[in-house]
Amino acid sequence: MKTITIEGELRSEFGKQATRQLRSEEKVPCVIYGGAETVSFSAAAAAFKPLVYTPDFQLAEVKVGGKTYRCILKDMQFDVVTDELAHVDFLELVENKKVVASLPLKAVGQSIGVKSGGKLVVKMKSLKVKALPKDLRENLEVDITNLDLNENIRVEDVKAEGIEILNSPRIPVASVVMTRQLKQEEAAAEKEAKKK
Repeated sequence: MKTITIEGELRSEFGKQATRQLRSEEKVPCVIYGGAETVSFSAAAAAFKPLVYTPDFQLAEVKVGGKTYRCILKDMQFDVVTDELAHVDFLELVENKKVVASLPLKAVGQSIGVKSGGKLVVKMKSLKVKALPKDLRENLEVDITNLDLNENIRVEDVKAEGIEILNSPRIPVASVVMTRQLKQEEAAAEKEAKKK
């Protein structure tokens, strides 16, 4: 799994003024929690780009105060006016402690419904999961090979070893719908059949 390294500095001052000062230096205030201690630090805003602006699930290796923390991105806030990254929360990965994360879905295979002229509609881009750090992965693969016209793949159809999926099992993840052209062709074929 891809890991992004972020080097930061421990924060000694807190409050609005200290936070404003950090942001004026193009730094982002951050917190790491979930481990033995809560760590408050700041890091250059540019360091977060490969972690924040991507659909991929990645690990973050945060180096701060002479220690390295293996984390996942838990939450982030953006400035409502400038849309710049304002705050980041990380969750430290502890070996035997399950974490809740959002893993992207990846469709694999060629759907029979699409081969018949249908259109694949992805209804969910990621699933909320609970797993041990060793079981986390870049994405959850969904095999769409047997997905036919007007059929759905639901959350309950997504299987991943060592991972508990927290979304409702009946929610559709992907479906194949008829395209307008296919509907027109079927209607034309029905009309032709009635004439005979």
